[in-house]
Amino acid sequence: MIIYNVTVKIETESHEEWLQWMREKHIPEVMETGCFLKHRMLRVLVDDTDGVNYAIQYECESMERLDEYQRDHAPALQKEHAERYKDRFVAFRTLLEEVE
Repeated sequence: MIIYNVTVKIETESHEEWLQWMREKHIPEVMETGCFLKHRMLRVLVDDTDGVNYAIQYECESMERLDEYQRDHAPALQKEHAERYKDRFVAFRTLLEEVE
């Protein structure tokens, strides 16, 4: 199992609107690609005065399916997020492989 982890720090003032948009629009659109089996959203528990941190994890059955997502779907979805929340977030992506 491959886990595509996206960690996002969103500024405090935009947090509530961003969270709603992620739940109602962005994550459903990512899941509609058919590349992932399931997802979960986790709040990162850190003391941070200028933002709120989340890890969104998408489970994928293979690297081939992840490659398909990154090639065919990610650019447009990431662009929409970047334009909507320009200068109000930072994000990084990590690939994890389940071993047990």
